[in-house]
Formats: sequence, structure tokens, C-alpha cells
Amino acid sequence: TMNGQRRERAEDVIIANMERWRWIRRDLGDAYIQTSIPGFYTRTGVGTVIAEGKEHKDFDGQTYILERGIVADLSIVKAWKADPSGNLVFRKTARNFNPAAATCGRICVAEVEEIVPLGSLDADGIHLPGIYVHRLIQGQHEKRIENRTTRAA
Repeated sequence: TMNGQRRERAEDVIIANMERWRWIRRDLGDAYIQTSIPGFYTRTGVGTVIAEGKEHKDFDGQTYILERGIVADLSIVKAWKADPSGNLVFRKTARNFNPAAATCGRICVAEVEEIVPLGSLDADGIHLPGIYVHRLIQGQHEKRIENRTTRAA
């Protein structure tokens, strides 16, 4: 039915807003650590269980709730390459959330596949500056590559 389709679309919008809201909260965690910005106001979640127990404020006739930034004691990320200064390069989809996750922690530990000599990473290719990384660990990574085996004809 048309109403069912509208409901699904509204749910998709809510889910998209919640993802954006989580992303902002992680970024705000970094901003809080760096500049002491503790929270932001959002309309997402007003009138739901998410808003229970949170501060409400009206702006221009609209109700908003206060969301605090996500600040973790420890952030653990996995990167592809790093130099001894902690500058990180991520591969593929690891670039989506790892930089934000690394910056919202008071301490960041990065596990990397390869530590390269200082100065060998292209400055424009660094995804996370070493200032955010407190510990660097070179992990043992198994490269899972499929091998095609065939029978003799």
C-alpha cells in the first residue's frame, strides 16, 4: 500500500539521520578533545525514547535535544601502512570510519600491516596525521588469497 511505502521511506530517513548523527557525535568527540566543544543540538530523536532524560531546547519554534560528543578512553584502529611518527594510510573502506574513530579517543592505538621508513609516505596520501596516534603495533596479517586448483583434463 501507499502508506506502507511511505512508512518505509520515513524509516529510511530516520536511519540515515541516525547514521549522520553518530558521525557528528564522533567528530564532536574529536572537537571536544581538541577544542572543548562538548555537544550539539539536533532535532533527530525528538519525541522518541532517545530523547528521554536529555536536555530539550526550543530554537525558532522547533524543539531540539542536546547530544554529547562520543569521547572514548581508547580508540583502536587498523591501518595499512604507517611511518614511525604514527602517520597512517588506510586501504579501501577502512578510510570511511577509522580516521574519525581514531580522533575521538583520548588514546589511539593503531595496528598496521607495515611500518615504512620515515619520509617514505607521500604527504598528500596520509589519511591520519601521527599527532592522533599514541601507540603503533605491527600486526601479523595473513593474506588470504584464493588459489584456483584444477584437475588435469
